[in-house]
Formats: sequence, structure tokens, C-alpha cells
Amino acid sequence: MNRIQGKVAVVTGGAQRVGRAVALLLAREGAAVAVADVHEAAGEAVAGEIRAAGGKAQFCRLDVSREAEVRQVLGEVASSLGALDVLVNCASIDGQPGRSDEISEADWDAVMAINVKGAFFCTKHAVPIMRAGGRGGSIVNLSSIYGIVGSSHSAPYHASKGALRIMTKTDALAYAQDRIRVNSVHPGFIWAATQHGTDDAHVSPEMVHSEMSKLHPLGTLGEPEDVAYAVLYLVSDEAKFVTGAELVVDGGYTAR
Repeated sequence: MNRIQGKVAVVTGGAQRVGRAVALLLAREGAAVAVADVHEAAGEAVAGEIRAAGGKAQFCRLDVSREAEVRQVLGEVASSLGALDVLVNCASIDGQPGRSDEISEADWDAVMAINVKGAFFCTKHAVPIMRAGGRGGSIVNLSSIYGIVGSSHSAPYHASKGALRIMTKTDALAYAQDRIRVNSVHPGFIWAATQHGTDDAHVSPEMVHSEMSKLHPLGTLGEPEDVAYAVLYLVSDEAKFVTGAELVVDGGYTAR
């Protein structure tokens, strides 16, 4: 408990799935959390859950693809909560699946606008606030195993996650002198994030889980909390000598 007591964190995409788990855990460990998302009802619910448990949280409606919104929201968070120590770039969309020759320009741009440009905008406007605060900071970008290895589908998504991986290392070098650490987390298949159901009435969620589990040497799928604990480590002082790193949370998927 209290591993990040007194820190102020912004979690984009914090209304659901992995982002929700990150927001709840950071709050449980002592941070004041701004839950930023376009999904207002779900985001308000997460912030309310944190407050009901005795934590400090607020919801901020934020479309990370709009720079003016990002600048305004981050500034308001710093003013209302007194600082900005942690930025977790969780906001992400899967986009249209397909190979490069099957993807339209609009499909490509939609994914890049959220997954890459969104993280860029948030980093761009968080860094000056962290720098002015004088106590450093920590930025975590949620990439993917598909920012490390390839596959034959979902070209825009995979390209976006690869871009986040390299952007992380570039920013880690750029802001090291400001004591702002930048790291990436690379989840494998996370059940709550992949449980979208199926059009086949004969295929149950249990069957999907069982088959997907076989892809991992540990024989199971990850859960949102597995990713959240990786983020918690990276934003805590326990990781004060860790920057430019990629923390893989994938049950051994990329070890083969």
C-alpha cells in the first residue's frame, strides 16, 4: 500500500478494461487520479468508485486526438490536484483489421490519431507541467506484444504499437535530464480487453478463452490487473533507475 502516495496521475482511456484497472490500482496505492476518457458515464463511474473507497479522483472528458483538449485538460488537472507526476497513455483503439493492401487511408489515420498522435499530444503537454513542478515524473505508454513482434493482420494497430515503443525510447533520452522517466508496457492477450464475444452461437466465451490460452506458454490469458501492476512498478520510486525500458506482460508469448 501507498507505493505512490501523494502523486498525481492522469490515466487516458481510464474508463474501461486495462485503463480502468490502472486507474483503480494507482488510486489504491495513494495517487490522486484523473480518469480521462471519451466515455463519460463509464469514466464517472470509475472516478466514483475510487472516491467511494476513500481515494481522490476526478473524471475528465478527453479526446486525446484533439490537441487543444489535451492542453486544456492536463492544465486543469495540474491546477485542481496541485501537480502532475504520472501520465499513463492507455487510450487506444484496435481499428479495422486487415493487411496493408486491405486498409484504407481513413482506417489507418483513425488508429494513428488515437494510438500514436494521442500519446504524442499528452506527452507534449505533460512534460512542461512536470518540468515546472520540479520533482520529475513518469510517463508510461501502453504498447503491445505487437509493438515487438509482427503478425499478418491489423496492420495499422501493429504499426501504431511499434511507433509507441520507439517513441518511448526517444522521449526517455530527451527528458532524462528533467528526471522524467518514460517506459512502455507490452501486454499479451488480456481477457477483459479481448472478450468481445463471437457471432457464432456455438462458440462460448469459455471456449474462446481456452483456445487463446494455448497461445501462451503459461497456459492462460492475462487479466487487466496484471498490466496495472506493471504500470504501478514503473511509476513508483521503485523504478527510479528505469527509463527507456519495455516491460512485457505476455505469459511468455514473445519468449519463443
